[in-house]
Amino acid sequence: MGNYKDERELLAKPGDTILETIEYLKMSQAELAERMGKQPSKIHDIISGKEPITVNTAIQLERVLGIDAHFWLNSEAIYREKLTRIEQEEWLDQCKDWLKQQPIKELKKMGFVKSDKPSDQVHECLQFYGVSSPTQWASVYIDDYTTTQFRKSDAHAIALGSMAAWLRIGEIKLREIELPPFNKDDFKKSLELIKKLVLSHPEDFALQLKDICFNVGVALIYSLNLPKAPISGAARWVAGKPVIQLTDRYKSNDHFWFTFFHEAAHILLHGKKDVFIEEFEGANMDNKKEDEANAFATNVLLPDEFIKEIDAADIDETTIRKVARQYKTHPAIVLGRLQNLNLVSKSFYNHLKLKVILDYVIK
Repeated sequence: MGNYKDERELLAKPGDTILETIEYLKMSQAELAERMGKQPSKIHDIISGKEPITVNTAIQLERVLGIDAHFWLNSEAIYREKLTRIEQEEWLDQCKDWLKQQPIKELKKMGFVKSDKPSDQVHECLQFYGVSSPTQWASVYIDDYTTTQFRKSDAHAIALGSMAAWLRIGEIKLREIELPPFNKDDFKKSLELIKKLVLSHPEDFALQLKDICFNVGVALIYSLNLPKAPISGAARWVAGKPVIQLTDRYKSNDHFWFTFFHEAAHILLHGKKDVFIEEFEGANMDNKKEDEANAFATNVLLPDEFIKEIDAADIDETTIRKVARQYKTHPAIVLGRLQNLNLVSKSFYNHLKLKVILDYVIK
């Protein structure tokens, strides 16, 4: 930590020039006060820097001391700027504990943080989030999205910072997208086209999915998970635009597609002020809306009635593929549902699942 008290005391003030000038003119502070029509205490405060030199004071100094008003105003502006920077540097230094919550290593890799100096890192992180202080950071990214109990736990501090950074990365990526107006009906219709992607699952499915969403006014953003904040996806409205943000947390197509349709449901069914962060331990959850999104995704991918087509005592790969063909979905979707219903083990026929890697679409 710098010696900020010494820096402030060594800073040249306009008052220093006033003292030098009245000394040269053999004038006391009391006489200066009388000639300017001010109280001696006021003059003392101006000289010490406690009181700023206003335009009116600068003109008075010009008349009494013979030094142009512009000089006094410029000197005052330079002094106040330097003083404010010292005070800000001290304040940033005091905020360095906040950095412990931030995924600094990852933010450095992505170029959002460049310095190794703690006070500079605080400044860079505040710029990254677009907020003026850690208090505002908590207000914008933490308070409304997480439970009180989770926020109060020191053990969860890093998770909160990573969640906030992940959300902010989505906002920054959104700036790069010039979305057409959102059309709810067209988005609903596009889900049938997207379901064909589920079935075929081409190599560039992630890009195709992003393009389909873009064409109906929905921003689909892919981003990496950050340390200690495992999140599969999120849905929200940012600056009036619907945003779905996804990760490849589970690395398999059944999880990926369920998460996408779950988030799509939030955009279609729920309010623009709602924020849904999936599978983050401390997130505030509206269970009713989560159940609605689950039911929506289930119905699109594989309606519950599929179970009637299956003999629970005789499930094999042939059965799974037959049901997938019947409901025009991928076998992994059928297998995933059977695993969630505990009708088969978590390791049962996992070769039917396809690996999802989004590295090529995450910049």
